[in-house]
Amino acid sequence: MAGPARPLPSGPLSKWDIREKVWEHLEASGLAEFPRPVRGRIPNFKGSLQACSSLGELDVFSRAREVKVDPDKPLEGARLAALQARKTLLVPTPRLRTGLFNRIVPPPGATKEVLRKCATSQGVRDYSVPVGLDGKAQVDLVVVGSVAVSEKGWRIGKGEGYADMEYAMMVSMGAVQEDTPVVTIVHDCQVLDIAEELVDDHDLTVDYILTPTRTIQTNCKRPKPRGILWHKAS
Repeated sequence: MAGPARPLPSGPLSKWDIREKVWEHLEASGLAEFPRPVRGRIPNFKGSLQACSSLGELDVFSRAREVKVDPDKPLEGARLAALQARKTLLVPTPRLRTGLFNRIVPPPGATKEVLRKCATSQGVRDYSVPVGLDGKAQVDLVVVGSVAVSEKGWRIGKGEGYADMEYAMMVSMGAVQEDTPVVTIVHDCQVLDIAEELVDDHDLTVDYILTPTRTIQTNCKRPKPRGILWHKAS
């Protein structure tokens, strides 16, 4: 579904209302892909590989040497694009259970097939080395999944705060700068009007939105998180 952002039904909506509507719409419209159900997840959607392929057309991707891509299924194509372009790929450990990042190191002379495997969750486990908070990383581009996003750059994740926390940790370790670009990859139906009052100080905003049909530059001026807000952390 291309075109401008879809306004949500009238009346005040919470972030959870928006998440539920997106998950419900993806399932009901036949756009949801494995793993299902998409409820409670960064949803995988039909056309995710097509949306991910637009990453290679962004100048910020061409210039980047080290790219951090979240481990979600719909971002598999983005992880593959980074590996095929011979960039250093950092993938956060799922739910930050065993440290911060895994650095994916494809074996020397890796074929396309091996790179494709490296981009999967199993490949991340098999071909990665851990990078801790005290590790050295200089991330030039951040790619995150979203449940919903607005053309202004406001982002809603699945509600657990991991993308926000990962970004704050990267700020704390000096791995990202104020101008490090953030990209999200979603289906067109996930691009919605989101009220700015729903955006908190710890919420990560995005600079580019890639969908199966569009590339949107948000020109978002709202500052990104400047570090870990410990009072918000569980």
